[in-house]
Amino acid sequence: MMYPYMTFGDGTEVTHSPVKEDGTVKVYIETPTDDGFKNLTCTLPDYNWENNGYDNKELEHWKEYVRNNAHIILELAKVGGFANATAI
Repeated sequence: MMYPYMTFGDGTEVTHSPVKEDGTVKVYIETPTDDGFKNLTCTLPDYNWENNGYDNKELEHWKEYVRNNAHIILELAKVGGFANATAI
């Protein structure tokens, strides 16, 4: 299961997993392209990245975005996403 975090005007979606048994949270970023999608996965808290299609400038943008939002995403992952955010 993935929880929605943010959707941008260009159709890019950011989602995250619940906290997994090993304490990690998967952050998934997907942007539509003319011939499908490009995507990026980050595993928190170690910041392990898998890039499928973003150029270096885009990658640096998303790395900064995840670093700036990681504390929020990690808390939301503990409670089941925004739907349960009042529990934070």
